[in-house]
Amino acid sequence: MGKVAMAIDSKLRQRFAPLRLAVEDDSQRHLGHAGYREGGETHFNVEIVSAAFEGQGRVARQRLVYAALKDELDAGLHALALVTLTPAEDAARGAR
Repeated sequence: MGKVAMAIDSKLRQRFAPLRLAVEDDSQRHLGHAGYREGGETHFNVEIVSAAFEGQGRVARQRLVYAALKDELDAGLHALALVTLTPAEDAARGAR
């Protein structure tokens, strides 16, 4: 896990106390696209399950995550693909 991925993981764990968190560097799939830089760590897929998202809509949840990662975004993190779920939503998704 690279430096940016570790920072994302650490900050999201501190801020949201997730039941589950997956941080995947997806930068290599974006080679040649906007925001890509040599060495990667510019594009990430993040899936987070947290009770902190209870009562929040999708956009509000994403804003919370973006706020937690403001420093990384300001430093060149180009893209985040987010899946933000409450524990109940995650359980219902697993039951399918």
